[in-house]
Amino acid sequence: MKRINLLLLIVCTLAIFSCKEKSDTASTEVKVTQQKDANGLSYETVSNDPTGLRLYTLENGLKVYLSKNSDEPKIQTYIAVRAGSNYDPKESTGLAHYLEHMVFKGTDKIGTFDWEKEKVYLDQISDLYEQHRAEKDPEKKKTLYKKIDEVSLEASNYSVANEYDKMVGSLGATGTNAYTSFEQTVYTNKIPTNELDKWLDLENERFGQLVLRLFHTELEAVFEEFNRTQDSDGRKSYYAMLEGLFPNHPYGQQKTIGTPEHLKNPSLIDINNYFDKYYVPNNMAMVLVGDFDFDETIQKVNNTFGKMEKKEVTHPTLPKEETITSPIVKEVFGPTAESVSISFRSSGVNTKDQKFITLADMILANGNAGLIDLNLNQKQLVQYAGSSPRFLNDYGYHQFYGGPKVGQSLDEVKNLLLAQIEKLKKGEFDDWMIDAVINDLKLSQTQQYENSTRLADTYVNAFIYNEKWEDKVKFLDELKKISKEELVAFANKFYKDNYVVTYKRKGEDNSIVKVENPGITPVNLNRDKSSEFIIAFNAMEAKPLQPKYVDFKSEIKETTLDNGIKVSYIENEQNDLFDMNIIFDMGSDNDKKLDLGVGYMEYLGTDTYSPEELKKEFYKLGIKYYVSTGAEKSYVGLNGLKENLPKGLKLLSHLWNNAVPNQEAYDKYVAQIIKGRQDNKTRKGSILRSGLMSYGKYGDNSRLRNIYSNSELEGMNPQELVDLVKDFKNYDQRIFYYGKDIDAAVTSLNEHHKVADKLKSYPTAMKYTELETGGNVYFVDYDMVQAEMMFLAKGSPFNPENMAASTLFNTYFGSGLSSIVFQEIRESKSLAYSAYSYYDEASDKGDANYVVAYMGTQANKMPQAIEAMMGLMNDMPEAEKQFEAAKEATLKKLAAERITKSNIFWTYERLKKLGIDKDHREEMYKAIEKMTLADLKAFFDENIKGEQYNVMVIGNKKDVDMKALSKLGKIQEMDIDYLFNYEKAKEIKQ
Repeated sequence: MKRINLLLLIVCTLAIFSCKEKSDTASTEVKVTQQKDANGLSYETVSNDPTGLRLYTLENGLKVYLSKNSDEPKIQTYIAVRAGSNYDPKESTGLAHYLEHMVFKGTDKIGTFDWEKEKVYLDQISDLYEQHRAEKDPEKKKTLYKKIDEVSLEASNYSVANEYDKMVGSLGATGTNAYTSFEQTVYTNKIPTNELDKWLDLENERFGQLVLRLFHTELEAVFEEFNRTQDSDGRKSYYAMLEGLFPNHPYGQQKTIGTPEHLKNPSLIDINNYFDKYYVPNNMAMVLVGDFDFDETIQKVNNTFGKMEKKEVTHPTLPKEETITSPIVKEVFGPTAESVSISFRSSGVNTKDQKFITLADMILANGNAGLIDLNLNQKQLVQYAGSSPRFLNDYGYHQFYGGPKVGQSLDEVKNLLLAQIEKLKKGEFDDWMIDAVINDLKLSQTQQYENSTRLADTYVNAFIYNEKWEDKVKFLDELKKISKEELVAFANKFYKDNYVVTYKRKGEDNSIVKVENPGITPVNLNRDKSSEFIIAFNAMEAKPLQPKYVDFKSEIKETTLDNGIKVSYIENEQNDLFDMNIIFDMGSDNDKKLDLGVGYMEYLGTDTYSPEELKKEFYKLGIKYYVSTGAEKSYVGLNGLKENLPKGLKLLSHLWNNAVPNQEAYDKYVAQIIKGRQDNKTRKGSILRSGLMSYGKYGDNSRLRNIYSNSELEGMNPQELVDLVKDFKNYDQRIFYYGKDIDAAVTSLNEHHKVADKLKSYPTAMKYTELETGGNVYFVDYDMVQAEMMFLAKGSPFNPENMAASTLFNTYFGSGLSSIVFQEIRESKSLAYSAYSYYDEASDKGDANYVVAYMGTQANKMPQAIEAMMGLMNDMPEAEKQFEAAKEATLKKLAAERITKSNIFWTYERLKKLGIDKDHREEMYKAIEKMTLADLKAFFDENIKGEQYNVMVIGNKKDVDMKALSKLGKIQEMDIDYLFNYEKAKEIKQ
């Protein structure tokens, strides 16, 4: 990253913050320059670009985005294709997403050890799928599917599952994945810098040819993914909104996941044709952000991907939409809490709409001082509310959303949201807001561009949406040119009765599709086999990357305030942003009122400022503050521009010292908490991962259940809470500062952070006993298609000597696309979309470690899935080649890992809780180097095999095989209110 340009951005940002009137600062000049590198390859740069982008266009049309970031010896890689669900044939929806999955399956060189024999069967499978698709008789279709299953088993005799994942894993890659949306499919990896050559060689082969092997098992995994969308009320509401906004365009008419009919009747010919048409270099981009040499890197890219053959690409002409002239109403039903959204259709990227809506959205909701923030959330007129825009190639939309309080109707929430839009249309916002929100956007952009992954995302979007990079660089300057009068005029023209309102109501969803278990025969994984490609790939040598360890005690410097409070600090060498945390080593375990009081402070003003005025004052400064309480620690924090730290700290201290209790605000706050509890118990993820898991670990006496009752909340004195928080600053504390000019920060703290002469000791913390596990099945009945299960076994107390083995075990056995669990349950047996297991190290010295496993599967597959998972948890498959690959991957990840910036302090904090006083990775690295498969098996036998599990299950009781569950232990059907220790509330019709 070009630091000089980033500093220019900060200087510009500081200039904007220094004034409240409309800025007349001239826009930064943006000019595109064409240049040639040392290889003679042409690229373009943009002046005053804080990202230092070099944008190449190779002779075959491939776009290559290169940007340098030397924070760590890694490269964030994306390979993006302008090919998404918009271009699916109408009779084959979901095709682009299918294809995304299949690109991981290999080529005629990757994933096979006898291509000629395998190809015979793959051709048969393709023909059978075409027959299956054309056949209308249900029984004949089943016969054909059975034949597909039989031939697929024969084909698997010659395939090697997950070879791509093994190879990319052997590089030490992280974040290996892909995603498909309307207009793009994007493939992701983050690789160590020294592995670029091997990665390019692998990806060049992968994108050169498509082979649809192991198709029917992956197809079933995709259907499990479809089931997950059916179980997501949020996703269903999103689809309904799109259908209303786009009654003709594929944005609303072709779901990326596809329809169940198309998912069960695919055409392999269609998929191959799609790949051949769109996966060509002039329709693709490579994005690389990281630690590399520009000239060397582009030469390597050109020598591989530059040889791909260019083809003419034409995307289909998509339907145009008619103007919406009156509100369109959509309804969605499901078990989660009710909500409402209002969405206005706009033009897409690179349009006037994008600029004006971006600005309007921040005026309305910026998380701090927007109209919705202050008038609805701050005043607690709704349970929650917000807005967000999205811009695509053809169209975009601006969405507003909210949840009701108890007794409040969805229409009341809708009308409150519309009222805020009316305030925008009338210009009822402060004149300084436009400058302030542009500054807020610039700060966010600064932070985004520091992060290689987030910057790479920005480049991908620029490619997919045909955005010129110079337009991205000057976008915020363009916003500065918009006057308040122009924004108001746009709002009056744009926001009318031309919206789609989507009501998410509680109730049964009659559109749910449930299908029978197809009865797939497990395919062969052939872990002991290898293709010639992977043998040659593994023989390629890369210059080893040496790990670097942190000396925490020298990296974290210390000073003290005049009152003796210790300040730890690390200098921010990149920009003028700071982050300051006042740390209290006490939390809700010490006093459970503390969390309640901290939350209440959000809604209070002082003797000088109303709550809304306080929010505005902080926003003017470009300073964000927060107060948070966890179980064991609490934090009071400030972050933003170093320049404004003194003013921000003064304002924070004023709030801390002078907060005034307000009974009405407290009553609304309590009502919000009670409604939040009712909403929380409708979320299956919260029920499983919070309620059931906590009960499985602690039983009745858990931190989760140790809450105030509704009546206790209602009867509490708000003054008592305010006094508690005010007195909070007089307890033992320490400070961490990340930023420049520590002396100025200390001076400001000495002036504004006044505490008692003698600080108080912490109250004794509540202790929660971890129970022994085994023989219990805790079940919650929930209206859903899938059933989700967590397995939990209490292990031995934390021992730092096990960290190396557990890290390697997790890579080999249960985490990642090439792990044993994923291969067996998804790849071979197609029993789940998501399945994993890991050895969970404790976060506190003295606490127990746990063995954890998860599966989400179609309910009628659960007995098979349970059998598969429990088989693995009691008998770890031993695959020497896979072990060596996992070992190599783990070592390379450690070698490329860098702990930098403020993470140095927070990592040290985490390690000290475990009783570790130095960088533990050095010992881990050396231990893993020496480990053998026999060592890992010994770890498994001692820590995983034969463990006694508590099993937590959520699913529809009508579909779940309770008899199969009973084999795991005594089934206890749990009441959700009891899990969370909530009080039952009367249902109020809305």
